[in-house]
Amino acid sequence: MTERVSLPYGSWPSPITAVEVARGSTRLGFPSVIGEQIWWEESRPDEGGRTTVMHRAADGTVSDLLPLPWSAATRVHETGGRSHLPVPRRDDKAITRYGIVFAEAGDQRLYLLEKGAREPVALTPEPAVPGAVRYADPALSPDGKRVICVRETHSDSTVARAIVSVPLSGRAVSDPTAVRELVSGADFFASPTPSPDGERLAWISWNHPRMPWDGTELRVGAFTPEGAVSAPRTIRGGTTESVLSPRWRDANTLLFLSDWTGWWNLYEVKAHGQAMAQYPEEAEFTLPPWQLGAAPFGILDDGRVVTLYGHADLNAGIYDPETAQLTPLKSSLTTWRALATDGKSVVGVAASPTEPDALVQVNPETGVVRTLRSAVESPPPASYLPVPRSEEISGRYGARIHAFAYPPTSPEACADGPAPYVVWVHGGPTGCADSSLDLAKAYFTSRGIGILDVNHGGSTGYGRSYRERLHRNWGVVDVEDATAAVLDLVERGIADPTRLAVRGASAGGLTTLLALTGTTFACGTSYYGVTDLMRLAAETHDFESRYLDTIIGPLPGYASVYEERSPVNRVHEIDVPVLLLQGDQDPIVPPAQAGALASALTARGVVHAHIEFAGEPHGFRKAESVRAALEAELAFYCKVFFGFTPPGVPPIALTGG
Repeated sequence: MTERVSLPYGSWPSPITAVEVARGSTRLGFPSVIGEQIWWEESRPDEGGRTTVMHRAADGTVSDLLPLPWSAATRVHETGGRSHLPVPRRDDKAITRYGIVFAEAGDQRLYLLEKGAREPVALTPEPAVPGAVRYADPALSPDGKRVICVRETHSDSTVARAIVSVPLSGRAVSDPTAVRELVSGADFFASPTPSPDGERLAWISWNHPRMPWDGTELRVGAFTPEGAVSAPRTIRGGTTESVLSPRWRDANTLLFLSDWTGWWNLYEVKAHGQAMAQYPEEAEFTLPPWQLGAAPFGILDDGRVVTLYGHADLNAGIYDPETAQLTPLKSSLTTWRALATDGKSVVGVAASPTEPDALVQVNPETGVVRTLRSAVESPPPASYLPVPRSEEISGRYGARIHAFAYPPTSPEACADGPAPYVVWVHGGPTGCADSSLDLAKAYFTSRGIGILDVNHGGSTGYGRSYRERLHRNWGVVDVEDATAAVLDLVERGIADPTRLAVRGASAGGLTTLLALTGTTFACGTSYYGVTDLMRLAAETHDFESRYLDTIIGPLPGYASVYEERSPVNRVHEIDVPVLLLQGDQDPIVPPAQAGALASALTARGVVHAHIEFAGEPHGFRKAESVRAALEAELAFYCKVFFGFTPPGVPPIALTGG
């Protein structure tokens, strides 16, 4: 073994380049399985952020179903979700092949791609305004002739949603009335789920100002002979109970998730019966429902349930209702994101601290997991990857703070003394940081810069009471927790108190910028972060337009609080360098927010850089944007912390003095 060389933090040699990180930022999601055939959605950063639908045949052959420039991505809620569905195609009376229905990223219409066809064909009419009518979360109708999904319609300044059915014949293209509205009357809908006998439809709905983790309703209605839905009734849920992900066990029994005891647990309810807990546990059985179409559990033909469960990291296991036992799957994978089953076959997407996201197949009899496809073709050597350490830190007034610490890690270099650390703040703010392999983290830690990924109060993964710590306290609790967490590392001699940074994306950007008004951090990086809360309330998309009512307070009564917690109004308290990274097509945090903050920093003479990426929405999709952002961030930290530009990285130009 080669002896490690002592080098200054931030200057360690590393094979993990920003180009490799960008190339390895492929995202796998929303798997589907029927027998030995598997479908999933796969992003392509090196193709401009395009998302395609992949297919794995029974013989193991993998193919890309969508030719360029087609891209499967829904913009419902602007946060998107599942945009594809395999559909059986019949010759005479037998199913001989499968096509796919998908939402096209450009015009947001539904399309059908038949097996062997060269081009998809439209299923939904062309709206007067491109992209004004959107579809997501598709399910197959009981007769196999229609797709049932959530439709979102934008008209002037209003947004309306409904559950609709779309004929697979394509006749709705010339006859818009063929798109049949099944359910309406609520602000939001999710998880349209027909019963196996074709008699009923289950779905989730909720209304402003609640978000889906605050309060939703599970409803069921009957299909009429004409294909409409009648006599809807509420099965479970309300303003203070979040009910998610209904699945029919049989024609009269529903499984679903509810957090009425404080944790998203698995429940069963029979027609006109009482909901019964299946496995009461202080654990979450789902990720936060930011996107439509998530699949946190599935029902096997023998009655067992394959399910996610855990805290920040969700494991996967098989629950047997006969024994009331939940058995973990046999795998090194520790962070599961999705599951899918047809009752016999099971697939999922999972990762670990040393293994990137992968499409995996589960043997439901043995619990053994097999990797089918990895998001990263050639992961870097494990010796360059940091091993996350789970931290539980005491914050203000004794509140517990959850975090993952990633120490500087290299087989080639070392350094003496406490290390520089960057606090990462997730988005949401009702998001969650897990411990799965993230090459962006390894990009920094392999060069000698540690990372502390904080799940501040308000994060999911730790129950409703932990989430509700942020109610009326966004911009306060999150800032306090992020600061207290890194100061704990300082007190233990792990982190250098003079070389601390904070970085966050979206909602985490607001936390970052407010944290810079204190005296703890030497600099900070905001990725498309919120800078003006009044502007956000007026300009952001409909899904989150009333979110602030809960985590700050309703307007106009709380206007002064909005003003006080907006970083653009606190620039006079920021005296350390700031890096602002922003997409110019962001519909959630419009680019004018970063521009206004940059102007205010310039007026005060605060050192900063403001970099805008062309064609990027909320979250960078293109490989060149991911690369440029990471290199700018590394150059920024090294210039502030150490006064040098690291090798192989373009120097960053800072404004101000």
